[in-house]
Amino acid sequence: MVREPLDNSTPAAQPVVAAEGEIDGCWVVRARGEIDSDSVDPLFIAMWQAVAGHEVVVLEASAVTFADSSFLSLLIEMHQRTRLRVAAPAAAVTRLLRTAGVDRVIRTYPTLESALAAPPPSPPA
Repeated sequence: MVREPLDNSTPAAQPVVAAEGEIDGCWVVRARGEIDSDSVDPLFIAMWQAVAGHEVVVLEASAVTFADSSFLSLLIEMHQRTRLRVAAPAAAVTRLLRTAGVDRVIRTYPTLESALAAPPPSPPA
């Protein structure tokens, strides 16, 4: 009897950037999956490219299942460089923003549509 070798390879992980494109004048980046220091690079690149050419960047985060401090650092940096809006944040994202105390600074919206329709923030007085 001939035995087939076992396949010990792991399936390829899904990319953390599901899609990107312009909607209603905003650049939208859709993130998904587990985003940590090992997987954040594609999202980092997508967000930096978005900031380079767009005044408003929307991160659609409904499919993010885990996020760590590398994701949080990226959001804070993007918030400092552009008008960042986080749309439909998954529970993991909401929990991270609250735990870090930045949920009052980084704007979140319940849906992608509400993030796209949000008026620009008022200038500081």
